Amino acid sequence: MKRIISLLLIVCSTLTAFADSSADQPKRPEKVIANLNAIINLHGHKAGQSFAINRNPNTNIIESSEKIATFSCNLSDASFETIAESFMADEPLCYQILHMVPGNKEVFKLKVVTNEGSKNILLRSKNEQEMWLMCTKNPENPQLRDAYAIVWETGDTFGEKEVEGTVYMITSLRPDIYEKSAESDKRMFKIEGRVDANIADSLYNIYIADSRDALYALDDDDYVACVPVVNKRFEFQTELDHPMVGRLRCIFPDGSLCSAWIDLDFVPGETYRITVHNGYYDEDRDYERRVGRQSGRSLLVTDSPRMVVTDSISSIVDANEMDQWVKTISPEQKMRFEMKGKVLESDMEALQGIYEQVGEQFSEAQDFNKKMGIEGAGNAWTPHFDSLYEQIVTLNKKMDADIQDFLKEAKAAHMPSSGLIQLYGNMLGEAYSEQNKKLTVMLLADPSKKGKKAQKYVQKLMEKYMEEMNKLVDEPKW
Repeated sequence: MKRIISLLLIVCSTLTAFADSSADQPKRPEKVIANLNAIINLHGHKAGQSFAINRNPNTNIIESSEKIATFSCNLSDASFETIAESFMADEPLCYQILHMVPGNKEVFKLKVVTNEGSKNILLRSKNEQEMWLMCTKNPENPQLRDAYAIVWETGDTFGEKEVEGTVYMITSLRPDIYEKSAESDKRMFKIEGRVDANIADSLYNIYIADSRDALYALDDDDYVACVPVVNKRFEFQTELDHPMVGRLRCIFPDGSLCSAWIDLDFVPGETYRITVHNGYYDEDRDYERRVGRQSGRSLLVTDSPRMVVTDSISSIVDANEMDQWVKTISPEQKMRFEMKGKVLESDMEALQGIYEQVGEQFSEAQDFNKKMGIEGAGNAWTPHFDSLYEQIVTLNKKMDADIQDFLKEAKAAHMPSSGLIQLYGNMLGEAYSEQNKKLTVMLLADPSKKGKKAQKYVQKLMEKYMEEMNKLVDEPKW
């Protein structure tokens, strides 16, 4: 019962707010509009008119329009003589009105802003011109501005006073709102995330600090926001005056914090995009190039042991420790590492060759369907990949054995755990995450049992190496 009453109160308050807003609904300056249209209809030059209108395809509401017409008439024409009267009659409806008389040396430009950008229209360019201008809120959309203007100059022709001028009727975004919005966008940092269906009930804590050291000093409860997942998506945004650093950390349904997290640069005007899977994630690679560690401008990079973000987990990698370890291994061990590394490189090149064949088959199918004039999915030819799926499984089995061989050598040489973590992260990102995405695309075209088996096998390997890496991450550091 309480819930029903609450809902009724919300509905009533909403209706009240709507009624109030309707009462304050801006009105059109009908007298000005009628006066300007009369001048255009009676005295407008048909060859000197331009007209454009853009509507929202979903709502049919005007988003911008432009009507400009030149005209000439006698100074004593009835429609021309009522200009001042109509502008002053509608003055209470506008938020800006301007009248400039001959002799004024100022030029006047009207700023016109649309979704495509902004431009300035020169209304008054001569000292001899007279101008009336009125700006009002658009009744259908208060974020739009309706501008009405007329500019003219007089001249003697055959002893009679004549007028040459231009009428402007322009609807566009309100420059004051647009400029505030643009300035806000320059300061806004955003995180846009997606998650798999099986982890859609999780939450994400957001932490922010001015520096890397300050971020590491934060406690688990020092988050600035706890963002829920809604419809398999989560979003966070905040305005920043300067670059900062932050952390994205998952909260499981039981309330526990994930042992892994992502540290990244929070930069004004930037958007970080991430897709979270069960045990790994895909991130916006270009973000690192633009503002992260790869750009050389990251606040997370220092000369001390630093945070390295891999495709699967954020882990502390002690660069000094790894440098010292490399000095301890023998020439024979270095040679074995190089040989085993080349074997792994060969495995990945062979897999890459398979996926290149997939791309070629997609291209052939597209060309064939285009040549045959087949459109849509009805009778279109689609490629089949069963033989390639089998090769993918076979090559991944070989690569798995070669990875184990490489790791065995690394452990025998007492590679530090931080180095092993980085190895796991690189494998998950470069060897398996990319494959998983490509297999998803292949299955959309050819969802065969062999294809599902191949993807399941790749995902199984991902989970195995994720578990091995997490054990290292969770090891106590003494």
